[in-house]
Amino acid sequence: MQPVNQARLQIHFCVLLWGFTAILGKLITLPALPLVWWRMLLVVAALLLMPRVWRGLRAMPARLIWAYAGIGVLVSLHWLSFYAAIKLSNASVGATCIALGPVFLAFIEPWIAKRRFDPRELLIGVAVVPGVVMVVGGVPHDMRLGIAVGVLSALFVAFFGSLNKRLVEHGDPLTVTFIELGTGTVFLTLLAPFIPHAGPAFMLPGTHDALLLLALSFGCTLLPFALALVALRHMSAFGTQMVTNLEPVYAIMLAIVLLGEQHELDGWFYAGVAVILAAVFMHPLLNRRARSTRQPELLGTAESHSMVD
Repeated sequence: MQPVNQARLQIHFCVLLWGFTAILGKLITLPALPLVWWRMLLVVAALLLMPRVWRGLRAMPARLIWAYAGIGVLVSLHWLSFYAAIKLSNASVGATCIALGPVFLAFIEPWIAKRRFDPRELLIGVAVVPGVVMVVGGVPHDMRLGIAVGVLSALFVAFFGSLNKRLVEHGDPLTVTFIELGTGTVFLTLLAPFIPHAGPAFMLPGTHDALLLLALSFGCTLLPFALALVALRHMSAFGTQMVTNLEPVYAIMLAIVLLGEQHELDGWFYAGVAVILAAVFMHPLLNRRARSTRQPELLGTAESHSMVD
């Protein structure tokens, strides 16, 4: 098999694994706060065992470490709101809200990157509005709070994705991931007393949840990240973005097959999803000529898009 075709298959496999994050978030019975806290802690513990991470830390200036630490706070808020959205609604709704990330990115990235706003990207925001309206109308009333929290999660994605993109070339990806997720773990520990929750904030997971957390941390985070690093050597920016945009599609299909969520949602929801995804796919089409190569995004952003534009 040619390297390009093998890389394409690897990226599809990575996106499929990322699609499972929403499913596992629904299956794990822990509330959103301890779920995210354990997931981040497990990944950080694994990264601590890698000499490459320690070498990267020693070589990184303090100013840059603080910058990545600030991004880590945004990453933790994204994951917290993402899993809260799933708990308040279901995996399909959570995945659909995350698909709004590139829409927000079209407006936020020019501001953060200090570049001129491209009017063509306004088309993405305009096109997605009818889809959002249909999605909201296609879910039960008691799930609509989940949509609001999910939209907030997508907004966090746009912010930390843009900031990561600005700094991605200044540090080793694994080292930066360690800083961001490590900071996120500490931040959630400090934030816990101020978040309403039932029972201990960081309860020990039972056997069922522990196994699913291990699958989420290593099978849906570390493994696809490592595979993506290899595959990206042979993939173009456009090809990678198009495959990555399939993540919510995979998540919704998995939710239908594994969780039977099609019985909770009506046709308006899926029509809205189609409109939103069409707008999302416009993003790489509008920017196809902007870049010819792609850099790997940090592991902490793998909830939505695991590559940097």
